[in-house]
Amino acid sequence: MNEQLNEAPCGYLTLSEEDDILSVNQTLLKLLGYNLDQLQGQPINYILSASAILFHQLYLVPLIKLENQIEEIYISLKSVDDEEIPVLLNAVQRERDGRTIIECVVIPMRKRNELENELLIAKKEAETALNARNKAYADLEIAHETMKMQKNKLIELNEKNEKFKVDTERELGLAKKIQETLLPVPIINEHLEIQAYYKGSNQLSGDIYGFYQIDAQRYGLILLDVMGHGLSSALITMSLHSIFERLILKGSEVKTVMKELDDHLHSLFKNTSKSSHYCTAVYLLIDTDKREINYINAGHPSVLLQDINGKQYELRSNRPPLGMFEDILFKTNTVTYNKESMLCLYTDGVEEPIGSDRLCSLLKTFSAAPLSALKEEVIQSLSYEEDTLQRKDDQCLILVKLK
Repeated sequence: MNEQLNEAPCGYLTLSEEDDILSVNQTLLKLLGYNLDQLQGQPINYILSASAILFHQLYLVPLIKLENQIEEIYISLKSVDDEEIPVLLNAVQRERDGRTIIECVVIPMRKRNELENELLIAKKEAETALNARNKAYADLEIAHETMKMQKNKLIELNEKNEKFKVDTERELGLAKKIQETLLPVPIINEHLEIQAYYKGSNQLSGDIYGFYQIDAQRYGLILLDVMGHGLSSALITMSLHSIFERLILKGSEVKTVMKELDDHLHSLFKNTSKSSHYCTAVYLLIDTDKREINYINAGHPSVLLQDINGKQYELRSNRPPLGMFEDILFKTNTVTYNKESMLCLYTDGVEEPIGSDRLCSLLKTFSAAPLSALKEEVIQSLSYEEDTLQRKDDQCLILVKLK
């Protein structure tokens, strides 16, 4: 790296196609508090904040692969002291010396953010005070004039609202039970064992999964997380379920299943862009004769694969979430496995409370134990976190032992 670039007034770094750090200029090293030896060769997640890691996996990686560049992305980096540093990121992907690299320019935004926040807070406080005063005068006048006239009407309205609330809760409870009846039962045979855990939030679920035996040696596993909660997300998951169940049991190729689901989401909202939905999804087609897994991960948390020796691999996202971009080409990835390998698929409702590192650790610790014991330990870990944190998302987990 030349001296001018090394001492530039903005941060500069280069990444490999696998997101490993190749080079960093002195400006960025000083900003983060590292030296070059500490960062060179590390994955980019090493200097990203927790929220930036998720944003990087779901958005930045698919976008840079799709368009070869990103501009003016606001994220947070993590210093050596775990301080979050807001920055503006520009990046471009290009070929250099026969390999693909990603060049990134990083501009700190700390002072600008502080000034903007102070101005926004002051403005908001002034507007809030003025609006509160005006509203108080208006409400007082209206209340004084209409209190007697509205009393009986309010009582009647409250009775109707209470009845509507009871009826709605009953209907939503029934809908939630119908959703849960679609979930498959465990599979246990001489080829593999599949166990699953699902716990919905208080609302209708936006998560759905399925696993099926296609023929004597092939099995299909799919896990989807539709954006949001409530009735709209639940209806979308129901429609997606009917499509992927039909295609998987028919033995369709991995890319065919994902393309059909993506097309379905686009067709649902082609004339209503304001209400469009997307979902993260991962589909694995396992061939137990070939000991081979064909998969596509569309913006979903990485699938963990652990071999008989305890070595772990991540089946990372290689495409953006379904329903986000039209005319996406879906490319199937293939990995092989050995006997007694294990798979762990999960949604962010599992990852966020206990973390992917904890899941990796549990997978190693319980590699020789029954799969049910591993599942129970994960459930216990989730229950422990719920004692201190209010659960706001659905929790889906699929565990597979490849015999």
